[in-house]
Amino acid sequence: MPDAFTTRVLNVATGSTERVVDLTRDCEAFLREATAGRDGLLNVFVPHATAGIAILETGSGSDDDLLATLHTLLPADDRWQHRHGSPGHGRDHVLPALVPPHATLPVVGGRLELGTWQSVCLVDTNIDNANRRVRLSFLA
Repeated sequence: MPDAFTTRVLNVATGSTERVVDLTRDCEAFLREATAGRDGLLNVFVPHATAGIAILETGSGSDDDLLATLHTLLPADDRWQHRHGSPGHGRDHVLPALVPPHATLPVVGGRLELGTWQSVCLVDTNIDNANRRVRLSFLA
């Protein structure tokens, strides 16, 4: 089954600010090319120790709410044992425990099965790393 697994790496510039980046269109474009209309699973994985993948509503303030919540739960101050990088950077290394570095989503008929308001997002609080890689993998 040579077409059972297809993968692609996205390069995402997150810049020097904390960001929630909507990857839904990138996922949909990948699936249009990879699925041939088949059912399967899409795995989204960010191979970084300071970023995560979240499924949430964007554009209505939820992305900003997520960043505000992470600031409350993981303040950027000097409490962290991990101390290299910008002040409070240790919190960025705790982020993947709360926002995991992966998500696996159903694909039906070649289309991503998200709820009406759901988006696939990269969550990046690490202002020291302006470029991220995100691996999209389709398994039929």
